[in-house]
Amino acid sequence: MTTDTAEATQVLDRVRAFVRAELLSKAEYFDGLPEQPTAESARLHEAGLANWWIPAAYGGAGVSLRDSVDIVSELAYGDAGFAFGAFLPVLGTVMLQLHGDEAVARPVLERLVRDGGRLGILGSEEDAGSELNRTATTYRRDGDALVLDGEKYFSTNSEPADTLLVLARSADDDGDYAVVAVPRATPGVEIVKRWDMLGVRGSGTYRVRLRDCRVPAAGRLRGNGLRLLEIGLNASRILIAATAIGVARRIRDLSMEYAAQKRIKGAPLRENAVFAAKLGQMEMTVDVMRNQCRAAAAEFDRFLAADDPAAALYRVGTLRSALAAKLYCGQAGWQVATTGSEMFGGLGYTHDHPIGKLVRDLRYVAIVEGGDDVMRELIYARYVVPAGKRR
Repeated sequence: MTTDTAEATQVLDRVRAFVRAELLSKAEYFDGLPEQPTAESARLHEAGLANWWIPAAYGGAGVSLRDSVDIVSELAYGDAGFAFGAFLPVLGTVMLQLHGDEAVARPVLERLVRDGGRLGILGSEEDAGSELNRTATTYRRDGDALVLDGEKYFSTNSEPADTLLVLARSADDDGDYAVVAVPRATPGVEIVKRWDMLGVRGSGTYRVRLRDCRVPAAGRLRGNGLRLLEIGLNASRILIAATAIGVARRIRDLSMEYAAQKRIKGAPLRENAVFAAKLGQMEMTVDVMRNQCRAAAAEFDRFLAADDPAAALYRVGTLRSALAAKLYCGQAGWQVATTGSEMFGGLGYTHDHPIGKLVRDLRYVAIVEGGDDVMRELIYARYVVPAGKRR
């Protein structure tokens, strides 16, 4: 994931133009659980912006994860759900790029660039929750094929995806986990339902069933499936955190617009010292959130630039900086949302003002891909417990 500063600035300018033209005026539409993929997703591709992080070797723009933080912030400023659906394939493309056989990975990555498509990641399950080592989905070897069976609970982008990456456990060895590439059109893949999410409703999240899904054995990615997910989750968790930046910025701007009109004791609210202090705190929080995300992303970029990035990331697995970014931005962003909502009084607790949607959208940061308690436990187990006793 590399690009020079001038190219990154140009991409960011184009993203801002796209947000103004395609997202900002459509809050009600995106909050209405729109059919996936949306027309706006197609226009993101037409603008040459879809899947912007995929390396040039596969035809992509190769934007760094560090610069992707600002891109996601801009997209989330327009709509967090749209942003979530647009960047989430990074979780799978990182795994494919580093650990997929060339004959499997290259066609998928090149199609994502060419068609602006999506990639589905099937990890979570109803009983296992965030304990992915308890996954009940299995695969078994049958000649040159793998046969998968199971049901996945929350999977974003699965319906419109061209390819699904499925976490499964060996039917013959409980300690053997795999990530397997499954073409969406494979017989036995069934979309059970689309979840009616409270927030980020501009994306699509699904429950998916797999019954006797037969795929080539070459579709298994190299390495332990749990470790591969850890590697990919570093990138997606950082960008999930970055959506909080965009939503918080939008809340700040709406608050300023409201303060220019609202009068308290005969003077505009923006001249009120209490209001000014809250907005100053909000601005500081946004700045720290951005710095944390960009620092975490820069660390991930450095791993990708190593002589053997697959081996380097496989050794470390979960990055502390990625965990901290998601945990902090979920908490800090929620505080911004709470403060912003309170500024509007009763109006902030209605569906008649955009602040309500922004509050619901921001809440997802502290929930998806590991809730706050999961993040805290991971930081403790991986980075607080003495090295010799870590798991």
